[in-house]
Amino acid sequence: MTGGLPKGEVFSADCPSRRLLGEVTSKWGVLVLVALREGPLRWSELLRRIGGVSEKMLARTLRSFEAEGLVLRDARPVVPPHVEYSLTEAGHEVTARLVPLVAWAEEHAVRTSGAGDRAHG
Repeated sequence: MTGGLPKGEVFSADCPSRRLLGEVTSKWGVLVLVALREGPLRWSELLRRIGGVSEKMLARTLRSFEAEGLVLRDARPVVPPHVEYSLTEAGHEVTARLVPLVAWAEEHAVRTSGAGDRAHG
């Protein structure tokens, strides 16, 4: 690594880390990971917590993160089915890096809300 960045592999179109980076940093990816940082949640809880996410996108994101080893799906054999999602160790690692970005985005959005109006006013 040079200057805290990879030696260039991530800039290659066929680098596998690029796909993972895209999934983790997607809008829904960030929100799913951050929503799960405080503990396991059921499907319906995630759907309610993440305003605007469709069932299709939530399912796709969770399946992807499960395959990448970031999220654990715990399906209990009961009726009705009880499924919870939680972060794995790797999921906690990446989420710890995303939380400051989310905090910055929230703070920056508050600081700049209405800035366009002032610039034109």
